Amino acid sequence: MKKRNYILTLVDYGYKVEAWDDYGKYVCVYEKTREAASEFIMNWWEMSKQNKKSDDNWNKAMLKMIELDKKYGINKDNRDGLD
Repeated sequence: MKKRNYILTLVDYGYKVEAWDDYGKYVCVYEKTREAASEFIMNWWEMSKQNKKSDDNWNKAMLKMIELDKKYGINKDNRDGLD
């Protein structure tokens, strides 16, 4: 299922680039030229699979840290849950 999409908006200083990759991940950047905006979009789409793997790894690491925090009672006695 492809979710690729983009919106280019002309602004005073160039182009606002909003893009979505194959997985629906959103990014917003500003580029000075239409060519630079187009290049950014193509690169964003090419990196879609790699970005997804990176996000999945990050999410697994966060879940593991939460699991360890609960197991060892880290942050248990703090009202705000912060160290």
